[in-house]
Amino acid sequence: MHRFYSEEIQTNYAFLDHEESRHLAKVLRLTNGDKVELIDGNGKLYQCVILEAHSKKAQLKIESEIETKSLPFNVEIAAAPTKNMNRWEWFLEKATEIGIDAIHPIFCENSERKTLKEERQLRILKSAIKQSQKLKLPQLSSAVSFKDFVKKEFDGEKYIAHCHELPKMKLAKIHTSGKKALILIGPEGDFSEKEIELARSNGFVPISISQSRLRTETAALVACHTIHLINA
Repeated sequence: MHRFYSEEIQTNYAFLDHEESRHLAKVLRLTNGDKVELIDGNGKLYQCVILEAHSKKAQLKIESEIETKSLPFNVEIAAAPTKNMNRWEWFLEKATEIGIDAIHPIFCENSERKTLKEERQLRILKSAIKQSQKLKLPQLSSAVSFKDFVKKEFDGEKYIAHCHELPKMKLAKIHTSGKKALILIGPEGDFSEKEIELARSNGFVPISISQSRLRTETAALVACHTIHLINA
């Protein structure tokens, strides 16, 4: 059954935005009376019937809500967006498919990219949750500087992954199953030693996630998947 995303949900009815409506009416050519599924990005799944297959604002009638369960753990990644946007968007898509609760773009000393289009990132996340049958849209934070981000409060275990020849532990061996995890991933030029020390002074534990030197987007994805494996 085709699945759609909407934030405009009332008690018994829902409306799709222009992009979702066009996909319903013009691409899939669904018509009034067809059954579809609907998600709100907050963990709810609805069974619906199309009332108005309009290409600009389709209307659905909610017939039932399906009870769902959320994962018993939480994983968040704070990463430096890559210079090549395709690689950053690949990470957004694949992390969402695997399962991630929040993505925090951060600008570091060695960052080569300093701007992001939030609307485009959200479109990628919404598409990925539909494709992967996920129900919860990952939180996407506005990009902030590394030094401001590491000072924020976080109720869980905090890690910083880096490639420097400094003391660090393996993520797979120190993370506690069931605990919230926040992992910092640096830019192509890695974190500076000054940034690593700032993170340590704010409670982040230095870690390694692989024996190989990974690209930023690969490291972020491996870190996310490692938390899933620990909690499997």
